[in-house]
Amino acid sequence: MNIIVITGGSRGIGACTALECARRGLGIILTYNRNPEAASEVARQIEETGGKATALHLDVADVGSFIHFGKAVQQALMSKWEVSRLAGLVNNAGYGLYNPIEAVTETQFDDLMNVHLKGPFFLTQTLLPLLSEGASIVNLTSATTRVATAGVAPYASFKGGLEVLTRYMAKEFGDRRIRVNSVAPGAIRTELGGGLNDEFETLLASQTALGRVGEPADVARVIASLMTLDGGWINAQNVEVAGGYII
Repeated sequence: MNIIVITGGSRGIGACTALECARRGLGIILTYNRNPEAASEVARQIEETGGKATALHLDVADVGSFIHFGKAVQQALMSKWEVSRLAGLVNNAGYGLYNPIEAVTETQFDDLMNVHLKGPFFLTQTLLPLLSEGASIVNLTSATTRVATAGVAPYASFKGGLEVLTRYMAKEFGDRRIRVNSVAPGAIRTELGGGLNDEFETLLASQTALGRVGEPADVARVIASLMTLDGGWINAQNVEVAGGYII
């Protein structure tokens, strides 16, 4: 069985991705930061339907904890699956902040950078020795890197940096046949940034060619395809999953 790590797998896109990848036969190591109960519930749902999953704690903003996390991943691989290698990594964990540039504090800026750019960079570096040849990495970016939306400048900037980093990872990891792509969700019905109220959802739907906001499952299916042979010849790409948002 091929095993993958999904960060931020306790809710939203991460949880849906864990369930979708498990349905496609992948073993799942999902991470959580503040909600172990939700993560355990996702793992339980996977195992209830015949899959295998485990949940590990990870704060993607705490680079100093990554060595310990890497060892925990190694232990989980051996104890649950009796393997030593990972087949993939989904850098999904994140949060939103809506603030105009003039109001953003240095702490808010640094916190966003740590979670959305620095964290994925060094977590990938940490887990790279565990990734098998032909593995797949997916980095979650955002449609806000293409469409400028007032109030999300730091978030979008770091997601833009992650999009560039994706291509560099693909270049540098290519000799091991590791594919690296980014997936950029548009407006999705999740808890990110506090979720969507009815008025905001109506506005976003009106700006989307398919006439609705996305669901986490819409994004999860795309990520899952990139983690399997369905996406085996897709590399160094940013795939926007937004239903035609502001085109």
